[in-house]
Amino acid sequence: MKTKLILCILLLVTASTAGCLGTLEEEGELYCEVLPAGHEDDGKLRIISYDVLALSDSMIEEFTNETGYEVEFIKEDDAGGILDQMMLTKNAQQADLMIGLDNTYLQTAIENCLLRDTIYTSNDNYQNISSSALEPYSGPLAVPFDQGPVCLNYDEDFVDGENVTEPTSLWDLTDEVWKGKTAFPSPITSSPGRSFMVATIDYFENDDDENTNAFDWWKAMAENDAIFTSGWTEAYETHYTGGYGEYTTGYIGDAHITVSYCQSPGVEAYYGGNYTHSTSLVLPKATIQQVEYTGIVNGAANIIAAELFIEYLLSPEINAQMPENNLMYPVLEGYELPETDGYRYHSDTPAENADIDIERINEEMQDWLEEWKTATD
Repeated sequence: MKTKLILCILLLVTASTAGCLGTLEEEGELYCEVLPAGHEDDGKLRIISYDVLALSDSMIEEFTNETGYEVEFIKEDDAGGILDQMMLTKNAQQADLMIGLDNTYLQTAIENCLLRDTIYTSNDNYQNISSSALEPYSGPLAVPFDQGPVCLNYDEDFVDGENVTEPTSLWDLTDEVWKGKTAFPSPITSSPGRSFMVATIDYFENDDDENTNAFDWWKAMAENDAIFTSGWTEAYETHYTGGYGEYTTGYIGDAHITVSYCQSPGVEAYYGGNYTHSTSLVLPKATIQQVEYTGIVNGAANIIAAELFIEYLLSPEINAQMPENNLMYPVLEGYELPETDGYRYHSDTPAENADIDIERINEEMQDWLEEWKTATD
């Protein structure tokens, strides 16, 4: 910690010369001006995030006890809300640290100069992070803190292998047997929904039919009465029959397949005494590795505390707890899902994830969202 603090102080001293105009590009790289603090430094660490489960009261209290820094949260509904709020307050940021943008949002934040370098990435710490977590982005502006493959989950009580067989293609979901029985969180307002939409683009770009694309499939799904929700919670807890939603208020239970994570059935088993009737559908290219990041806000006031929190979040003691505390995989090498109560046994590993780089995602996302909206309206 002392070494980190010294480096942080050096960073503060040199911050005024660390950047140049955000509109300047050299050899394909974007250089951003390091902005002055957008709010007063009162000694608190302000974190903008969604309701990240891992950021529990006990975790925050431990950080405060170790460092002396109090933590205050600015909470948004999801990753999209984080990005929107950072864009709205671009010239007067109220947060010091961002936690929760994923690889479908991160490049937009980078190209809008919303983040600044963290020295965590200059201290050989990346060698402790798995290659799967570093694949989408491994630069100085953001650090991965958890990861997990997004995929379809289905109810084995419905897909029983006799009356209904496991889909072998996304087109199978346009059949009559699935009419009105699928639920998808919107890619406009949901991070898993956005990730899955990106996966469908790669899936259909690599199938055998050159005459159809992802948005033809989404249109067919809408015509097959697919349910579209604002977010993962509504799709999974309110509509999906294979998960814990049946025990929550407002449960409807009219969808037997939805978008979640390939480890979600493992989570169901972990909290259900090694019992689940949910499983994941791991069709090649129909899954995508979601990586979530933390990074220092450009315009932060308390940079030292932000650096210390990144170090804390990526410590083995904290990051190893991501499966239990945030229902995601750790990013550190050598750590896995626990075997307890079937967590690891019921979590599938995709053979081939969709592969679209974050630069293309950023460049084409608005067009994709417009096409998705047109297809599903």
